[in-house]
Amino acid sequence: MAAKAVRTAMGSKFRKPENVWPGNRIKTDIPAGKAAASPPLGTMLGQPDRSYELTIHQPPSTYFLKQAAGCQTAATHQGEEVAGKITLKHIYEIAKIKHKDPPLEIRSLKAVCYLLIGTAQSCGIKVVKDLNADEYAQFLEERKEFLAKRAKELEELKQAKLERLAA
Repeated sequence: MAAKAVRTAMGSKFRKPENVWPGNRIKTDIPAGKAAASPPLGTMLGQPDRSYELTIHQPPSTYFLKQAAGCQTAATHQGEEVAGKITLKHIYEIAKIKHKDPPLEIRSLKAVCYLLIGTAQSCGIKVVKDLNADEYAQFLEERKEFLAKRAKELEELKQAKLERLAA
């Protein structure tokens, strides 16, 4: 029914509109080393005069935060579990890197730090003033035990599901 409305609005024949582009910006994430003029990126950049401007940003904030915290994944239950701990110095260093990105250039470094603290909290990464080596080692042991327990629970749920499907 929607196609009929489009046909009616465009006329009886389908015509390709001339010089209509989806917008003046195309936003995409491309893994490092995978950018090439072939599809999918090449077709996105296709302009009549074959010109384009490419802006390369830093990796996402969550990448830097997880690297600083030493965790591979964020917390699955925000507020209930802590995936890692980082210091304010980590936040400041990441903010200096992210401040170079075009969308964040207009913000102050302090605002970028607050943005990163909020992102860290949403990932389950706790931001602390100081981090003692012994305290962090104890945290890592507790985290390792927690992840092992969660993996065991997930495996039990998977087995129970397989048994239900088999029956």
